Formats: sequence, C-alpha cells, structure tokens
Amino acid sequence: MSKARETAVYTHGHHESVLRSHTWRTAANSAAYLLGSLQPHMKVLDIGCGPGTITADLAALVPRGHVTGVDHAPGILDRARATAAERGLENVDFAVADVHALDYPDDTFCVVHAHQVLQHVGDPVRALREMRRVTRPGGLIAVRDSDYAAMTWYPGSPGMDDWLDLYRRVARANGGEPDAGRRLKSWALRAGLTDITATSATWTYTTADERAWWSGLWADRTVASAYAERATAGGHATVERLRAIEAAWREWGRQEDGWFAVLHGEILCRKNSTP
Repeated sequence: MSKARETAVYTHGHHESVLRSHTWRTAANSAAYLLGSLQPHMKVLDIGCGPGTITADLAALVPRGHVTGVDHAPGILDRARATAAERGLENVDFAVADVHALDYPDDTFCVVHAHQVLQHVGDPVRALREMRRVTRPGGLIAVRDSDYAAMTWYPGSPGMDDWLDLYRRVARANGGEPDAGRRLKSWALRAGLTDITATSATWTYTTADERAWWSGLWADRTVASAYAERATAGGHATVERLRAIEAAWREWGRQEDGWFAVLHGEILCRKNSTP
C-alpha cells in the first residue's frame, strides 16, 4: 500500500446499503458525458470500478476493444467479475490498484474513466497526473464526482441538514473532499491538463419508488455501515444522533412532494502529446 493511498479512507465502505446504490449505476446514468466519444476498438481503464456495473456497460460499448476495471478494495472485485460473467463479457478484466500509483506503462489506454473516485482520494491532483500518464496521446481522461454542498431537497428538515453537515465532516476527517464536483476543473489544471471540457449533470429522486429507494439506502447507511462506524469512532456523532438522522431520512421518503437532486461535476480531458 502506497503512502498516498493511506492519506484517505473510503468513507462509505461496501455495506449492502452502499452496494444498493453502486449496483444501480450504469454508463447511461453515470457516464453519459463520455459515451459519445467511445469507439468500438478502444482500450479503457475504469478506476474505482466497485461492483462493475458501469465497467460492464463500457465493455459492451467497446466490443472490439478491452476494459480493465480496478479498485483499491480486493473483495469488491469478485462482485465485479460476477457482473461481467453474468453478461457474458469476455473483453474485460479486473485488478487491485491505487490511483495514486497505477501499475501500467505510460500511454496504455485510449480512455481512463473514474466515477465518484476523486472525492475519496488523498491527493486528487496526483491521481489525475497518473491518469494522464497512462492515457495515450490524443486519448481521454473522464472524471465525474458528486458535490455534497450542492445537493438540494424538499421539504427541508433540521435532521436532513444535520445529515449533510455530518457527512461532509466525516468525509473530510477521512482525508477526502465531499464537495469534489466543483473542484474537478481546478484539479485537472493543477495536474497539467489543458484541453478540458467541464460539464455537470444530476440524479433526481422524486417518484414514490425513487424516494423510498434513496431515503432507505441513506437511512440504512447512516446507522449500519462503515460510514456509521467512522462517524461514531471519530467522535463526530453519537448513536442517538445517527438514529435521529435515520428517522429524518425515512420521514423525507414518505413525503408525497419529496424531491432530491444530486449535482455532479464532470470533466472530459484530451491528452495532448506534450505535457
């Protein structure tokens, strides 16, 4: 394990309530800004692949190419391999990796993609430099991260406000930056990238099913996950406070007029032939 990797801890962990969210993610709902640039022959690196749903989608979109999914957590890769096998994909493989020090030669991949990764790493600028290093000249670095301070919902409640304040404090105590979305372009510039297209997109939850799903996974995550353990162990919250936030999430989910929007920052960077 590299020193850089030790500077941040993955706040969410891989509790069932976390995977409930991660397995919902697809290339269509999480990487639409990239899809128009993919070509069938491309070699793609998917960093922080988690359970592999986006990775598998990317593999299907490059049938004459290849996708490598990497994650720092070895255990989740078994789930990713199973996802690819269930879809009958043969042009994909998985490996353990640290984004701060990728074990690939320079100029290896046509596209290097990372979804919801840089908010959790110790040094996002160094990570982007590594992503650039392993990208071929003319290739693309594609990064998307949510921005917690920009999340918004209705109706409001003190308990939901408390959730956002607590999450941001726990994430920063773990070495990450929860408001990453707004910083992606800045980090890319500091990493030496120049040909940058910066965009944004949202996930919105408002139907009864969407509210039940989104509120339920956050309610469960608040009281039974690695995040919950780090919140209490780090002295950020008591168990009673976490239960009050859980109740606030469930109450929001029951509101017929409930609405929640997650803002994401996105960058699509073309690697020039010279730094």
